Amino acid sequence: NNLRCASSVSANRHRATVCSMAAMNCTSEQIQAVDAALRHHSGERHALVQILREVQAHTHWLPRPVLHRIAQGVGLTPAIVEGVAGFYRFFHLQPVGRVHLLASDNVTDRMQGSRELAAELGAWLGIVPGQMAADSSVSLGFTSCTGLCDQGPALLVNQHQVVTRLDAARVSMVAEQIRAGVPPSHWPIEWQRLEPNIRRAGPLLGADPMTGPALHAALARGAEATLAELAASGLRGRGGAGFDAARKWQLCRAAPLREGSTRVVVCNADEGEPGTFKDRVLLAEQADTVIEGMTVAARVLGARTGFVYLRGEYRFVLEHLQAVLARRRTAGLLGTGILGTPGFDFDIAIHLGAGAYVCGEESALIESLEGKRGQPRIRPPFPVESGYRGQPTVVNNVETYAAAAHIALHGGAWWAAMGVPGSTGSKLHSVSGDVARPGVYEWPFGVTVAEILAEAGATDVQAVQVGGPSGQCLAAHEFGRRIAFDDVPTAGAFMVFGAGRDMFEVARGFAQFFAHESCGFCTPCRVGTELVRRRFDKLAAGYGSIFDEAELRALESLLHGTTHCGLGASATNPLRDTLARFRAAYESRLASPRFVPAFDLDAELEPARRVTGRNDAGAHLERQG
Repeated sequence: NNLRCASSVSANRHRATVCSMAAMNCTSEQIQAVDAALRHHSGERHALVQILREVQAHTHWLPRPVLHRIAQGVGLTPAIVEGVAGFYRFFHLQPVGRVHLLASDNVTDRMQGSRELAAELGAWLGIVPGQMAADSSVSLGFTSCTGLCDQGPALLVNQHQVVTRLDAARVSMVAEQIRAGVPPSHWPIEWQRLEPNIRRAGPLLGADPMTGPALHAALARGAEATLAELAASGLRGRGGAGFDAARKWQLCRAAPLREGSTRVVVCNADEGEPGTFKDRVLLAEQADTVIEGMTVAARVLGARTGFVYLRGEYRFVLEHLQAVLARRRTAGLLGTGILGTPGFDFDIAIHLGAGAYVCGEESALIESLEGKRGQPRIRPPFPVESGYRGQPTVVNNVETYAAAAHIALHGGAWWAAMGVPGSTGSKLHSVSGDVARPGVYEWPFGVTVAEILAEAGATDVQAVQVGGPSGQCLAAHEFGRRIAFDDVPTAGAFMVFGAGRDMFEVARGFAQFFAHESCGFCTPCRVGTELVRRRFDKLAAGYGSIFDEAELRALESLLHGTTHCGLGASATNPLRDTLARFRAAYESRLASPRFVPAFDLDAELEPARRVTGRNDAGAHLERQG
């Protein structure tokens, strides 16, 4: 045992020495950035994702010496730190331009010409998407949905600012500003204009933001009675799964606490489902109400700690949310002794994500909060029993907390009177695509798809994708169906496709999204989504045969039954629905008389050829005689 202990100490000293030597290669600017971030977060390893984000804001990318210095500062190995940084799309382990542009690539953005506009922007800048300029001034790429579908196509600039409503004229002006060396912070403010586009308001969007009334009501009623009102309301989570909110809070409230620990309230603002942007509007227009709902939850649970997990694409909302939190602390609505109540101590920190769709899953989100790769946990235990740092944790989304605040104020019967049995209250819908009036619509549950289409000004519609790619794709004969948990459930996306749209290309776009966003934890999702993507690309290239349909159906069945988390299981929903409802879009692409494999083994050897420096005939399978 003594020998093993001595060996372990020696190995740790060796790693520390290697780490220290590598960190010495940092520039003075990099050292200052790292040390400032470490001080800001007290070298806390659970803040690793935030430290990486703050450092990269100054250094533009994360070279290994920087990662080694961060590792030294938080007490982790360089391999762990690099593994975390490599997990998130918005952390760069290779150089990017001083101005890094990402064009939104959701299906509805493509319908608005985002890819063509990105190519045009690249032509103005002398690069193509995926490249960096020779002088490192600018780089250009694509990212998944930016949550700006109602005012796109859009650009993310340095994962900090946005440029909305791109067209040919604006593209040329953006290029002109970059070529002139104008920093993005000095670009015309009109380019960054964000409209709430609230087309139909109900109790959540139509009321004034709350600055205390729900808290006063909860304090007067008491924690038990407030929880009873939540149960009477029938409120179910608005993130898509629809779990009973009161039941989740009760389970967390009943979970035992370790000495010195607390219960935790987390707001899931990682609105990553393509086509969804209603939480962005709530955060911009009703942030006080959302925070009030979180604080009501804290009172019910006895929680002292709270987090808002804000998706990386919504970095532009950060200062607004910080100002709301600061104002509420000053008003006695957050902090110690809230509203003069001894023992009612609760505060909220904002954790900014770094581009990972899977962090919308609550256990993956908690992993990210703890400074780790955002990979879903094996459950049980569930977060309500053991969540953030092993403490009982409630995770609800933005809309759920806003609803909880209104229920605390008006009572459960008031909320239950709206909607339909089993699906009470109102629901927000992010409407985009082929409609005259894209934006956010608030309807009571039970509204039909046809009613939403009519109000949004949609005509000659062949399909609606409800709930995002992981939801359901409905054909025209189904537009009489109701938005409700027992009919058509939704997380809030409502993408509309007119009669002229190619539904094969719609499904292909979603297949590309899921392959890109797989967290890589489990083989069925990591490999299966890539195989589905390649099969779609093969059909699009004209090499599809009837055998490919059988392969696609087999992959769809496999992913639905074997993936680690629900996000992987839903990855082939667009394939399943479009094959069933729009098979004609596939038939013309399944006409090849012979089967052509979708897997190119020689192409898979290309990384090995690059590593070994070989490109001779013996290194290529097809050249073997």
